[in-house]
Amino acid sequence: MFGYTLPQYNKMSSSDLGIYQRYYCETCHQLKDNFGLVSTAAVNYDMTFNTIIINAVAGDVQEFDGTKHSMFCVFQDPKADSDIMRKMAGYTILLTKWELVDDAVDKPSMKTNFIDLVLGRAISKAEKLYPEYDRIVGNGFEELRKLESDKCTDVIRIGNTFGRSLSVALSDFAGERSSGELEELFVQLTTLVYILDAIDDLDEDYMNGTYNPYLVNCEHFVNKKDYIAKNIYSLTETVNSVVGSMQKAYNGVKKDMRSCVGVADNIVYYGLPESAKNVLSGTSGAKASVKNTLKGHKERNASK
Repeated sequence: MFGYTLPQYNKMSSSDLGIYQRYYCETCHQLKDNFGLVSTAAVNYDMTFNTIIINAVAGDVQEFDGTKHSMFCVFQDPKADSDIMRKMAGYTILLTKWELVDDAVDKPSMKTNFIDLVLGRAISKAEKLYPEYDRIVGNGFEELRKLESDKCTDVIRIGNTFGRSLSVALSDFAGERSSGELEELFVQLTTLVYILDAIDDLDEDYMNGTYNPYLVNCEHFVNKKDYIAKNIYSLTETVNSVVGSMQKAYNGVKKDMRSCVGVADNIVYYGLPESAKNVLSGTSGAKASVKNTLKGHKERNASK
């Protein structure tokens, strides 16, 4: 799985699973149609959830046909004539761009340079179509970089700061149907993903000598498994606090949703807590990194 914001499929009805698969596939088709075939490698569970929420609150297209699964389904055209979904595709590409910039600053690599080159045309087009979103996302990563440069260890503060920057663009997609609860949902979701990713990356960041808030004051790091075991109570308390804040914000958003409530309920109340549990048990296979997302693109589908 790629991304942390995925459903728990064994608790999904067949109708909700069908709805989720439609959105996952539509995210892919919107990327292909607007930014080229190679851009579909950027599709991920986290952005699919964002699209579901925003479209359910503010979208004009609540119902659209699904894509029949096949090895060639990626070549299908979009099924929904939706400005929100087109903008979300552009936002996904811009977020990918700034993730690549951030990775290159942390630790330049041939892999990052290659992915940047492959996605170059898609990124250039997204920059021209959505310059304001490009500025907003870039500013968010700049604020994140400042906190990391200062060796900040307050993971909730880092996640909230980054999330509030990104939520400006995401809330804008909802237009007049935006709300404080919707913005807060994206803030807390971003915070949770940041924290889970930091835990997941402990071994990699230690070996690479790159910043990780949990490593700043850690004098005797052995490995991720050992770190989690020694700090399980504080890590669990932090994660549970953010999950609770996210679910509270979602409860406020839910009243404004015109569709997909069952799908969103599953992700918020079952899927994300399960992802958190897997990270804290050291068994997570999810990675928010764009490099890992692109690397594993061929292994993904919406009903894994």
